[in-house]
Formats: sequence, structure tokens, C-alpha cells
Amino acid sequence: MNQIKWPLLFFAFAAASCMIGIGIAIGERSVAGTFACIIALVLVMGFGFKKKKKMREAGEL
Repeated sequence: MNQIKWPLLFFAFAAASCMIGIGIAIGERSVAGTFACIIALVLVMGFGFKKKKKMREAGEL
């Protein structure tokens, strides 16, 4: 069985929670909250892809 890649799992949960936050902000009709969650989602996913690339280049994946 493969090892769990904890940093990637963290980024996946963080991105999912940002998506949930977008839905909640839309439900609350909060424009600022929606944009904040979208920006957070872009940042979290960007850092996640960057980390995955570094791990792939280091041979950890």
C-alpha cells in the first residue's frame, strides 16, 4: 500500500473547504465572502499544484 502524501491531502481538504465556503457565501448572498473564497481557492490550488510539481521532480511521487 502506498504512503499517504499528507501535504497533498491537506491541500485537497483546504480546496474542498474553499468550494464549500463559496456555496455558503452564495447562500448568504455575500458578494465579499464569495470573492474571498474564490481567491482563497485559486491560491490553495496553486500552492497545491506547485507542491505536487516539486514532489514529482524530487521523485517523491
